Amino acid sequence: MESREIISIALSAIRANKLRSALTLLGIVVGVFSIIGVMTAVRVLQNSIESGLSNLGAHTFQIQKMPMMSSRREWLQALKRKDITYEQAQTVAERITLAQYVGIEGWQGGATIQRPTGEKTNPNVSVAGETPEGIPTNNWTIKEGRSITENDLLHSYAVALLASEVEKKLFPRGGAVGSEIKINNRRYTVVGTFEPKGASLGGSSDNFVAIPLTTFLEHFGKQRSLNIMVKAKSAEVYEECLEETRLLLRTLRKVPPGQEDDFYIFSNDSLIETFNEFTFYVKLGVGFISFISLLAAGVGIMNIMLVSVTERTKEIGIRKAVGARRSNILSQFITEAIVLCQMGGLFGIGLGIIGGNLAALAFSIPPVIPIDWALIGFLLCSAIGIVFGVYPAWKAANLDPIDALRYE
Repeated sequence: MESREIISIALSAIRANKLRSALTLLGIVVGVFSIIGVMTAVRVLQNSIESGLSNLGAHTFQIQKMPMMSSRREWLQALKRKDITYEQAQTVAERITLAQYVGIEGWQGGATIQRPTGEKTNPNVSVAGETPEGIPTNNWTIKEGRSITENDLLHSYAVALLASEVEKKLFPRGGAVGSEIKINNRRYTVVGTFEPKGASLGGSSDNFVAIPLTTFLEHFGKQRSLNIMVKAKSAEVYEECLEETRLLLRTLRKVPPGQEDDFYIFSNDSLIETFNEFTFYVKLGVGFISFISLLAAGVGIMNIMLVSVTERTKEIGIRKAVGARRSNILSQFITEAIVLCQMGGLFGIGLGIIGGNLAALAFSIPPVIPIDWALIGFLLCSAIGIVFGVYPAWKAANLDPIDALRYE
């Protein structure tokens, strides 16, 4: 029989028992849906994190007191560390030899930015205290006006640069540079604005204002830990620059030899690697559960195919009587099992992609279609159809035509 005829017979057999076929497909759909859904959601989050990490420029790393991703126990242990002080950060900036820029910054959340005319933001704007080098190490680009200068830092001038979201909120018609704003009721002069950077994981990267670090420490308090951002002179000296910075800070903070660092260093690559390590176990767990589900679905398909062979014994006898070979019968029933699995697989893949991209809708980030995992899921369904369809097909192919014709 031609392949087209075999597939046509397989589809006819599935249509003849719609409810039974649907219930059999359900196990395949659930198994494939769980795999594709989770892998799609993880890919969405991964893409968002990777694009959002552009806040650190090329061959740039950051040092801070607290880890970015950690367990609760590690976080509580990190709370006991000493703060990274302004003096320590300044000393690192003065002594380091392999860095192009060394920026120092501090952050304060929950600020309200207001204009004298009454326009104001929600109380969720972040305030960044920055040195002049903090602008390039954060990969920020000036759109209008100027950046923070050494003079601003030296005299603790009350000047500010607005990120795009704050600018649009307060100055929808433009004209931000040169205007006056209030940050938590303190007056600042806007000297520049930033180019927009977009969103990451549903959070905006453009909802902040930047002020000189010395002004920040005076207005928001000096008892805090600061971050140090270091941009190496080139990609070739990146690792040496990182190690030089690490040793300098260990010496300044009097960390004993052999003891682990009492600060955290991260870069774009290290954050992605940490995220991948975390999601690996999620993928492993979901993959195992889905595999069990697919095995159970495979057993169900074998059972249904055995029932189908029994119901169609007379049909098999007639086919053999008119010249069908064992290989024809074998192909027919294996094809039916594969078609049944692939139909379930296609439904599962479609639902998984839709379900996984709900994370994209929730976080307002671009959806993804994991072509590689869709192909893996489809091939896996074909493999299950072959493995669990062989025995029923073999049983059908080996029926004696005389006994089959007598079967009622």
